[in-house]
Amino acid sequence: MFNEAQLYSPVTTGTDGDVTVHLSDEHPGVHDQVYRARRNSIAAMAMSYRPGDPLPHVDYTDEEQEVWRIVSAELARKHRKYASAEVLAGEERLGLPTDHIPQLDEVTAKLVPLSGFQYVPAAGLVPLRQFFGSFAQRTFHSTQYIRHHSAPLYTPEPDAIHEIIGHANQLASPRFAAIYAEVGAAVARLETEAALKFLANVFWFSMEFGVVREQGEVRCYGAGLLSSYGEIEEFRSAQLRPLNIHEMGTAVYDITHYQPVLYCAESISEIEDVVGGFFSTMTDEVVARDQAAHRTA
Repeated sequence: MFNEAQLYSPVTTGTDGDVTVHLSDEHPGVHDQVYRARRNSIAAMAMSYRPGDPLPHVDYTDEEQEVWRIVSAELARKHRKYASAEVLAGEERLGLPTDHIPQLDEVTAKLVPLSGFQYVPAAGLVPLRQFFGSFAQRTFHSTQYIRHHSAPLYTPEPDAIHEIIGHANQLASPRFAAIYAEVGAAVARLETEAALKFLANVFWFSMEFGVVREQGEVRCYGAGLLSSYGEIEEFRSAQLRPLNIHEMGTAVYDITHYQPVLYCAESISEIEDVVGGFFSTMTDEVVARDQAAHRTA
């Protein structure tokens, strides 16, 4: 099952008000005190944000800007080879900068005319109900920090590259954005944690790690694959299964490794019909009936 806490470095606020990001021992920046202070500062900006405030601007360093330039160039090359046509069309319309890290208001200004989505800051982990629920208002919570400069093509956690190059390019497609909005509407109907976890799992195997067959080739549309320098080269080696909501919602998997099983759609229309259709009708009762049916099958 999906465990969102493993994706982000925990963020805490001390009694003195200081914000601390707790990097894992394996994080490339864990021994870099300048980077750690930087992460704390960016997280504090996000935590002080309130709806209606101007979006916080991060004064990115030359090192951070260089990381963005390196990764943007590498992922653009790989997207041409591996990304779905729907994603590539969205990327062209969105036109993200490759020479600098876009501020969240810059991303919002580009996205709103295309799909109505706006970006707001996140210090790190956003609770599932808040994160997915905000899609109903076409709002996406995004981190603003950048991975450590010593490993520009690797990150153990979602950073601005994942949130923007992965999700914003996906959200530039009105068809994908409509599925996000259905996710948000579904959350408003859900009361049980079991159903919320089921929703998160289906989202993981579709909008994060979804693949689709186009003109005889398997191509990716999931934001997790679109933002991963390594996994985007390897996803065609995964075991590909047809879309199956029950399997996607109940799969047990390891988020720290490349996904060995992926669910492949035959078209964008099938993603809309099967995944989007599920989210549009999802309730606690729908999930409970699904679980009961498979227990007795």
